[in-house]
Amino acid sequence: MSDEAKTLRDGDDGAALGFMKIGQDRFFGLRGEIGELTDTLLDVEALSPTGSDKLVSKLIRELQEFEPAITMVGQIKSGKTSLVNAMVGRPGLLPADVNPWTSVVTSLHLNVPQEEDAAVASFQFFNANEWDHLVSNGGRIGELSMRAGADEELQKVHEQVTAMREKTRTRLGRRFELLLGQRHDYRHLDDELMQRYVCLGDDFDDISPDEQQGRFADITKSADLYLKAPALPTALCIRDTPGVNDTFMMREQITIKSLRDSRLCVVVLSASQALSSVDMGLIRLISNMKSDGVVIFVNRIDELSDPSTQLSDIRDSIIATLAKWNGPKDPKIVFGSAYWANAALSDSVDSIVEDSAEALRKCAKAVLGEDDADLTSRELIWQLSGVPHLFDTLGGRIAEGPGARLMTGIRQRACNHVSGLRAACTVASMRIDGNSIQMMEASALSDLLGKIEAAAMQRLDHELDKVFSSFSGRVDQSHARFLDRALESLLQHLEQNGEDEVWQYSPDGLRMLLRTSYQVLRKNLTVACESVYGAAAKEITAAYSKAVSVGVDGFSVRAPNPPEVPAPVSLGATIALDLQTSWWNGWWKRRRGYRAYASGFHSLIEAETKPIISDLKDRQATEIRQSARDSLAEFLTEQRSILMDIADKAHLSMGDLNSLFGIKSQNERAEILDVIYDELSSGDEPKQDTGDATPREGAAA
Repeated sequence: MSDEAKTLRDGDDGAALGFMKIGQDRFFGLRGEIGELTDTLLDVEALSPTGSDKLVSKLIRELQEFEPAITMVGQIKSGKTSLVNAMVGRPGLLPADVNPWTSVVTSLHLNVPQEEDAAVASFQFFNANEWDHLVSNGGRIGELSMRAGADEELQKVHEQVTAMREKTRTRLGRRFELLLGQRHDYRHLDDELMQRYVCLGDDFDDISPDEQQGRFADITKSADLYLKAPALPTALCIRDTPGVNDTFMMREQITIKSLRDSRLCVVVLSASQALSSVDMGLIRLISNMKSDGVVIFVNRIDELSDPSTQLSDIRDSIIATLAKWNGPKDPKIVFGSAYWANAALSDSVDSIVEDSAEALRKCAKAVLGEDDADLTSRELIWQLSGVPHLFDTLGGRIAEGPGARLMTGIRQRACNHVSGLRAACTVASMRIDGNSIQMMEASALSDLLGKIEAAAMQRLDHELDKVFSSFSGRVDQSHARFLDRALESLLQHLEQNGEDEVWQYSPDGLRMLLRTSYQVLRKNLTVACESVYGAAAKEITAAYSKAVSVGVDGFSVRAPNPPEVPAPVSLGATIALDLQTSWWNGWWKRRRGYRAYASGFHSLIEAETKPIISDLKDRQATEIRQSARDSLAEFLTEQRSILMDIADKAHLSMGDLNSLFGIKSQNERAEILDVIYDELSSGDEPKQDTGDATPREGAAA
């Protein structure tokens, strides 16, 4: 590996490593909690007889592979990619000035354990169906234009598509379609590789067939890069999305898919145009996420004349705009500058332009006052860049969100395993002491557990059928209600204003109705899962009593938590009524007569909203159902393993028992298991995030 590639992947600036740890306290705290739980599990593993420690190894592996994801979305030219580069400590890693034609989602996997010969860069191309949808129909815009009968708009889309297709064919050859669906893996990462797959550059019209820059950028769908981040104490995935306002709406669809796969989103805005009605696509996307899953980073404060006096007005404007358009309530807002952060990282402080340097001085005086005496210039600029404050916020959200859920679930499963070990230990101890124990035969116990498992899955399917049937009915009712109201509004408009004035109607009412239906689904699903999971846990506890003639103090089985229901981000997809463009006016003017308006509008909007309805009722409901079934199946499998292990200890020969447990260590083993069980039990309640941040952690203070 070249020195350049190694630096790109690993980083080597010792000074930067020091100040990059500012704001990482919550990540360090999370690492400490994961480490403590791992140590406890290792103790459990050491006390588990050979053959019964597989579950513990699995739990340890889940802790080690924990990789929370953060999705970055934002305005075009907001400096989002530059911010990502600063967050990973690699100025220039990702090309910040990609051409609007590119739609690559770049996932940066930081500190993720890998095999020595594993790929560190992987590039996935669009498959044939995705590419065909773009080049044949012009993506969502072409689809929408055809539906609306907007011939002029459709012609423009086809001209753009044809030009893009020919440029792609010129670069990759006539057989470039054979590349579709492929993935290219590399065990090195350098700037040339990134330019080849991610960035077309500014002069993409003039790229020759032999030039490597941007060679595969047209057909690259996603990039996965595996990097070491020495300043970050945990594993983390940061996804840089292409944005939401591109020619064919392909970026929007890709960004929605990325948001589905993560529970935390950073919205990057430009301080000079923080948020306005032109960002409705962005607002629609984040309005369907929980408020604690959204963090707003206002970038480019270095371009303000006096950040210290302007930030409060910008904050008020953002909050007012979100409130007006039903966005997240009381979101966390962080102010900063990726430009300053990258200057600190690259040790190019002296090259900061004069206007930006003046803004920096004013910001330092207002935020830090006299507290900057002990800071180097790089540390000072890093503080004011807002990146430490952003990390502090993200660390808190992750620690109190997905991190807490992961560890709570693992503690509960570990408690069940330790409870089983205590029971097995009691059985073995009594047998070693010469006591007779009646134990159900293994085959009979297996049959009993099989009946419990089948009944539990049947009950769950029955309850889920009711939950999703109710949800489907509510969604259909909301859809029909919206169409009826919209038609009524249309007819009233025609009666009052005639046909010459173009009618407009917001689809936000439909989104609110569907969002309410989804919230009811989440509540009903939780109730159903808690009921079925809890009943299954009680039946398994009772099965132990039937199987073993001796009781164990404190033996119980803890039910798993219901699965987390992801946010309905697909509700933010753009539909016809969101676009106040020339084709909508054209659609209106091409119709004459009330009946033509009514039937045409009903057909158009029904077809436009159908994908959103289908996504909720089919794809998302199917994924949620499968998640609920998987949680129960995993729980039942683990409990079967535990109870069958207890049965096995009751039928082992005395020699094997002594070999597994030993006579002298039996009391000590039982005492240690009691202590571990109490320790695991005391830490299985998730904490609440206060969201507080210290004033020194960035310009947002």
